[in-house]
Amino acid sequence: MASGWMDPDHCHNLMVLIESTVAPLLIQHPAPVCLELDVANDETIPGNSKWVAQLVRLVCEQSLQAMPEGGDILITSCSDATGFELEIADSGTDKETRPCVVPLSAKALTAELQWQNCPQGGVAVTIRFPGETKTQRMAA
Repeated sequence: MASGWMDPDHCHNLMVLIESTVAPLLIQHPAPVCLELDVANDETIPGNSKWVAQLVRLVCEQSLQAMPEGGDILITSCSDATGFELEIADSGTDKETRPCVVPLSAKALTAELQWQNCPQGGVAVTIRFPGETKTQRMAA
């Protein structure tokens, strides 16, 4: 599976995987989109890297379809005792005007997706990856 500038099989860093997956989409989009990443630069990938790359790509493609005139995408991450979350928020249309499709890659990763409208406009998709936190993975 091509995901942009790098092969996900050779990536272990989540921030690099996201940048490599999303950047080609932004370059191809007909209107300007600003990407902001708030992901720790030492965060590992929460699962199979190919599936995570595909999931990020598909959610970002949904965001870009909702922003034909351009806008902003903000990707953040956090972890707690029960798992890891990645949130992809955009400044596009609200969730009632767009399809909220759960990609097969989410099911393969046993990740749950939740869509919610952002107060300032647009939609935030929270991707919840169950399992070990970064601290637990490092202790192993």
